Amino acid sequence: QVQLVESGGGLVQAGESLRLSCAASGRTFNNYAMGWFRQAPGKEREFVAASRGYTYYADSVKGRFSISRDNAKNTVYLQMNSLNAEDTAVYYCAAAGKITTTADEYGYWGQGTQVTVSS
Repeated sequence: QVQLVESGGGLVQAGESLRLSCAASGRTFNNYAMGWFRQAPGKEREFVAASRGYTYYADSVKGRFSISRDNAKNTVYLQMNSLNAEDTAVYYCAAAGKITTTADEYGYWGQGTQVTVSS
């Protein structure tokens, strides 16, 4: 079992930055691929970024968001720069046995943290 707890969400203005954190407990953190997803009201959950040795990004965030992980702290981060209103969503971190952009392949999920960007 892996437990994931996100933090760092909030309300920011367009153009500002925010860093999300996801603390993991349970089995060995560095055995897992870690991903970030988001879900806006009325929309399906979408892939944002993933990391396990290498990284993947959704086209919509490439160049603005950066995923990183500190295996010593069992924590994965999502640095979000140049935020805009379209980034408003609940952000979830997730853990999987292999790096993937598909939500269904992640077996463990956090509770989510709200990010709201005002324009």
